[in-house]
Amino acid sequence: MDIGIIGGSGYTGGELLRLLAQHPKAKVKAVTSRSLKGQKVSDTHTHLRKIYDLNFEDLTPEEVASRCDIVFTAVPHGTAMQIVPALLDNDIKVIDLSADYRLRTDVFEKTYKMKHTDPRDAVYGIPELHPEVAEQKFIANPGCYPTGASLAGAPLADAGLIERVVFDSKSGISGAGSEPTEVSHYPNMAENIQAYKLTSHRHRAEIVQELTRLDSGLKSISFTPHVIPSVRGILTTAHIFVKKELGEADVSEIYQDFYQDKPFIRLIKGIPMLGSVRGSNFCDIGFEIDKNSDRIVVISAIDNLVKGASGQAIQNMNLMFGLPETTGLWTPALAP
Repeated sequence: MDIGIIGGSGYTGGELLRLLAQHPKAKVKAVTSRSLKGQKVSDTHTHLRKIYDLNFEDLTPEEVASRCDIVFTAVPHGTAMQIVPALLDNDIKVIDLSADYRLRTDVFEKTYKMKHTDPRDAVYGIPELHPEVAEQKFIANPGCYPTGASLAGAPLADAGLIERVVFDSKSGISGAGSEPTEVSHYPNMAENIQAYKLTSHRHRAEIVQELTRLDSGLKSISFTPHVIPSVRGILTTAHIFVKKELGEADVSEIYQDFYQDKPFIRLIKGIPMLGSVRGSNFCDIGFEIDKNSDRIVVISAIDNLVKGASGQAIQNMNLMFGLPETTGLWTPALAP
C-alpha cells in the first residue's frame, strides 16, 4: 500500500510514521507540511533518523492522491473538510484523524462552533464497535478520550444495564499537541494534575454518540478530563451506575462476550496501568464492583497516540485493505 500523510509534522504524524515503518505492507510515499517544506522528515521527528529518507512537501490533495492508495489527514479541525473531498474524488481511501467527520453535521457545528462545508457520513473508526470499517473507503478516526471511555462502557451499554455513567479521564500531555502551551509548560505541569473543561469538553459528544448508539435510552453521560505529568497515555475511570445488581461473574461474562475475538482488548483482573500499554495499540480494561452501591468501577488504559490516534488509524487501514487488523501493530508496550 502506498501511503500519504497530509499534516505530518505533529505528534500524530510522527506516530503514524513510526508505526508504518514496521508495517510489512506499507510504503510511505508523501508527507506534507507547508511550514516545513523541503526539510527532512527526520530532522523534525528525530527518532526516525535512518528510518526515513523523505522530505516534507507542500502538495495539493490531488498530487498526494496521485501517488497513494490511502491518505491519512492529520490536520487541525476545520481543515480536513477542505481536503477530504478532493481526495475522495480521486478514488482513494481516506482516514481522517481530525474531528471534522466524527459527528453528525448538526452536532459538529454545535460542538465546534463552526460551519461544516462538507457534510457527509463517515464510519466512526473504533473497529471493536464498528465492524463495518472493513467495507469503507472513508473513516473518521475517533478522539483519544472517547476511545478509552467508549471501550470501557460499551459492553454494559449494549446490555442496556447503565442507569448513568461518569467518566473521569487523565491524559498525558502529548494529547495537547506538539505546540507548546501554558498548560504544557514544564513548571505548570510537573508534579501537578490539571482538570479542565469540567462539563463542556468537546469529546463528550463522541462518547454520547457511541454509547447511545448501543442504548438509545441512556440519557445521563458525564465526562471530565485531566492532564497529568506524563507524556503518553489515558487512564479512564468509569463510574457506571447500573439498573440491577450484578455479580463479578455477570460483569466478566458481559465483557468477555462483547470483546470476544477483539485482539487489542485485554480484559484483566486488577487495575489497568498506563505503563502496560504505552507505545502499543492495546486497551486494557479491568473492573471492580462497589458492593455498597449500584456502582461498577471500570478502568481502561490506552496510549493516546496509538490506540487513541495513529495506531487505531492503522488498525482501520488494515481492515479496509482486507489485512488482519494486527498487521504491523502486534507489538508489546514499552516497559519500564
